[in-house]
Amino acid sequence: MRVTYDAEADAAYISLTDHDITDNDITDIRQNLECPTPRGAAGEVIMDWKDGRLVGVEVLGASDLLHDDLLAAAQRIDE
Repeated sequence: MRVTYDAEADAAYISLTDHDITDNDITDIRQNLECPTPRGAAGEVIMDWKDGRLVGVEVLGASDLLHDDLLAAAQRIDE
């Protein structure tokens, strides 16, 4: 599992496989889900599927929805 974070976009990506997945590989579906959030938090979760298996999760509004320690440990892609 690998986590990347872009603080400028406040978006995190959690890759659930060690295989590199490109946009061209996401052949099945990219599914946006509304998820319940605590009062005052906003965000969106996008699930990426390949061959019927969940391969990654994008979290928009990551600073509201993910723990600080996860974001601190994530690979920064905005630096």
